[in-house]
Amino acid sequence: MENQFLDDLSVKTLRVLSLEQINNAASGHPGIALGAAPAIHALFKHHLKISPKRLNWIDRDRFVLSAGHGSSLLYSVLHLAQFNITKYDLKNFRQIDSITPGHPEFKMTDGVEAATGPLGQGIANAVGMALAESHLSAKFNKKDIKVIDHYTYCLCSDGDLQEGIANEALSFAGHNNLHKLILLYDSNDIQLDSELNYTFSEDIKTKIESIGFNYIKVENGELVDDIDVAITEARKSNKPTMIEIKTLIGKGSTLEDSTKVHGAPLSSNEVLDFRANLGGEEFSVSDEVSNYYEDIKIAGEFEFKAWESNMKYFSVHYEKEYMELMNLINNKYDVDFSKLPTYDKDYNKATRVSSGEVLFELSKQIPQLFGGAADLASSTKTIIDGGIYTKRHRENRNILYGVREHAMGAISNGLALHQGFIPFASTFFVFSDYLKPAIRLSALMGLQVIYLFTHDSIAVGEDGPTHEPIEQITMLRSIPNINVFRPADANEVKVAWQIALEDTNKPSAIILTRQNVDMVTTDSTVANAVKGCYIVKKEVKKLDGIIICSGSEVSLAIKSAEALKKKGYDIRVCSMLSMNVFDSQSEEYKSSVIPDIDNIMALEMSEGSHYYKYLSKKSTPYFINTFGKSGKGNEVIKDFKYDVENIVLSFEKMIKNNK
Repeated sequence: MENQFLDDLSVKTLRVLSLEQINNAASGHPGIALGAAPAIHALFKHHLKISPKRLNWIDRDRFVLSAGHGSSLLYSVLHLAQFNITKYDLKNFRQIDSITPGHPEFKMTDGVEAATGPLGQGIANAVGMALAESHLSAKFNKKDIKVIDHYTYCLCSDGDLQEGIANEALSFAGHNNLHKLILLYDSNDIQLDSELNYTFSEDIKTKIESIGFNYIKVENGELVDDIDVAITEARKSNKPTMIEIKTLIGKGSTLEDSTKVHGAPLSSNEVLDFRANLGGEEFSVSDEVSNYYEDIKIAGEFEFKAWESNMKYFSVHYEKEYMELMNLINNKYDVDFSKLPTYDKDYNKATRVSSGEVLFELSKQIPQLFGGAADLASSTKTIIDGGIYTKRHRENRNILYGVREHAMGAISNGLALHQGFIPFASTFFVFSDYLKPAIRLSALMGLQVIYLFTHDSIAVGEDGPTHEPIEQITMLRSIPNINVFRPADANEVKVAWQIALEDTNKPSAIILTRQNVDMVTTDSTVANAVKGCYIVKKEVKKLDGIIICSGSEVSLAIKSAEALKKKGYDIRVCSMLSMNVFDSQSEEYKSSVIPDIDNIMALEMSEGSHYYKYLSKKSTPYFINTFGKSGKGNEVIKDFKYDVENIVLSFEKMIKNNK
């Protein structure tokens, strides 16, 4: 009875703290905070293996709030669990520069495992975390000792489950039997615009069981004991589990079970009534609840010490594996770049091929590399050393994502969030549209995810405009905090990989050709490629003009410069491997590569608006602003006038106009 009293008091406290945050900010989502409080309390108080003192402990349980609009509830429970969220922080909910933003943000708030808010993303992140645990446990656990043994929990909403990404991710989790994944489904039958039955009529139980999940239903989401029993049962399952918890949105408020309580604060008087019913001052927590939640820290420390003891045993009896695990935990690896393939002037394969060769060699040296493609590995050349991951061979490192691009991106984020991985994900460049929201969150969270996009231009040819990227590279270049590379040849591919591996605080996208390309660099001339843009062909005497370009167009630009030389023009060619890397260089270096002159052509087989910052009004942009065509790749290229003859004509015209 005492525990029931403390459970009830704790739930009331979570509700009141959440409401006070929302009303203090005059902004937020009280519905989920009131409805899901018992589920969050049951999970954190009775099941979650965490410690506020061990934020980076690799064997902690993970909790992802996929329904990120419930952030006030998450901050409240983390406050009770003695994470570094103070009363002051709760009072500053949704305020600028606070650590309690409107939706949870990774690296900003202790205890927040992922940035969530765009619905469905958190589910896929949780799948990625569960995938990470399954791989590491298979790789390191022994019959006599377990050093990786934790669960991933995710609270999701009705809205989450309507998102395409959620269906992709859950299908992947069921197929791969990620049995340490437990979803808590806050099933309240209300959305922002309407009751759920206006938009959604799926039989969740039948659907989730059909894709390989265990299903448990809690009929009354107010009963902490029932939720506790369901989680205990889920932990014993040999399948991933969904626990559908029937809740009332806005429980206890005058707007209970209505759309009006989803995303707008309650009246001040009603929040005061909630506080009066609980007792105490605004934002206060009773001693009973504080002491009750003290157990989380005590239990977490006990579990951590037990894990430390296991690791000590592991280090003695399995020294090699122990060292490998510690290197994974600390993201430590040694790369001998001299072992990467070398390329002579006669090498003329597609950059997707050279990237595949580099990746395969890197995978031998970097055990953290773990990833795959969306049913295109043989085309994108993203098969690494280490076998195919399956539920029978979880120790393997090649992931077959199937045609699930969006989930692939967010699962990769989950792998990166987990710790111990450098995930890579690949598809055709045009399909980067399918995972753009996940890429954006990679960048927002500062995660080292490497995206490999091939078939990068109209040179795709026969597959036509549906498969020929035009605007995609502009989209990627527009995202803050991401490296975007478009290498000209195999040597630049190696540089792109080097930077992507060294830059641990942001994602990288490496854009690669389908068609063969000539070698335009040597080991010596490519040295400055690490600065993003460099002179790949220098003028002989007097600088008459510059062609800035990237990827396969660099070879075309060099040939065009040679043709212009025969006409008396001395032209510099600059290879723009990475615009964002170049833009971060000193002004002195940038002006030495691209000085302030009018006779500049920017050449790219795509939409190219980001080049205009290097051009004057008298310069020549040479881009594509229409969709592509179907035909043989070389014929499509010629049809769009990407040949020496037309480039020379255009460059000559610019020079004459600027005299």
